[in-house]
Amino acid sequence: MKKLDLNVLVQQFLQHKLTLALAESCTCGLVAAQLAPATGVSEVLLGSVVTYNIEAKQKLLGVKKETLATYSAESQQTTNEMAVGLHRALPSADVCVAVTGLCGPGASETPDKPVGTMFFTILAEGHAYEYREQFTGSADKLREQAANFIYEKLGDFLQRRQDMAGAAQPTNKNLSDQVRVRTV
Repeated sequence: MKKLDLNVLVQQFLQHKLTLALAESCTCGLVAAQLAPATGVSEVLLGSVVTYNIEAKQKLLGVKKETLATYSAESQQTTNEMAVGLHRALPSADVCVAVTGLCGPGASETPDKPVGTMFFTILAEGHAYEYREQFTGSADKLREQAANFIYEKLGDFLQRRQDMAGAAQPTNKNLSDQVRVRTV
């Protein structure tokens, strides 16, 4: 994964006249903090909410207690509800990104979901782009990799949008095989 120039990413958001909102769990606000110095970020970033604890996920983003009990706080289902809840709270956000995952042992760690497993949802233009990634390293390295993954996927989204300029809706065949897309 290459490091994306965040000034370029913010300028692309400005070119597309899009705004961004973030719901961060395992990254603890790192994504927003790294975007903050970029030129023009105040016109792009509407806000970021850090919902590290399940109570914050429930109260601030409307993640259902049943979802957390059934799938855990570190799951695609929870990340999806985080993104939808963020969009409900900030309906003027054109792109909503949510992330949760395991940066240390415990929580919902299993052989199928080891430390380093991260879940991402990018909600944009009526579609939810879902990603599950496995990273390695210390907790700080995991957070950094998760942040970089978000920037990379936002860059990919903006590039697809640019490539499809004039098309009415993005289609699944134009997307990477790694992403599951749902209309919301």
